[in-house]
Amino acid sequence: MQHEAHTEHTHQHHTEPGHAGHAVHGHGGHSDHGHGGHAAAGAGWAMAAQATLHCLTGCAIGEVLGMVIGTWLGWGNVATMVLAIVLAFFFGYSLTLRGVLKAGVDFRTAFRVALAADTLSIAVMELIDNGVIALWPQAMDAHLDDLLFWGALAISLALAFVVTTPVNKWMIGRGKGHAVVHQYHH
Repeated sequence: MQHEAHTEHTHQHHTEPGHAGHAVHGHGGHSDHGHGGHAAAGAGWAMAAQATLHCLTGCAIGEVLGMVIGTWLGWGNVATMVLAIVLAFFFGYSLTLRGVLKAGVDFRTAFRVALAADTLSIAVMELIDNGVIALWPQAMDAHLDDLLFWGALAISLALAFVVTTPVNKWMIGRGKGHAVVHQYHH
């Protein structure tokens, strides 16, 4: 990936919420992105929760839309779940892409950043979310006007958040996941 625009990057201290521990951004040697300096010390629970909430937003939009469309069209459980998962990844990546593109990054680089930042987080979230719905008695057969449909979906997304937050904390602490996106939020 090309990062010539960052060669003149000024190292600065951040005072905005969620940036504690990321006072200095070093360059070089970080994965295939050419950026480092995101040490484990910067991987607080607040930052991990913020990254997970960002991911949850995209996943929830995709999950709810996929479940609603599949249920409304009368699709079977597998087709509805596949649609919901595809849309969760689409919207999860789209939210990250939007933010990185706003920073003036070209689409190819922004797409790679979104993949690096969100893939594991979305995958874990989808595994938990869909696993809960699949195992919840009668949740897969609930209709849009059933409290069970919305209740199971809400609880499964909440559990996905709880399980995915430590995953994001671990990734950010190693300079991966949303730590990759952080450099574009200046």
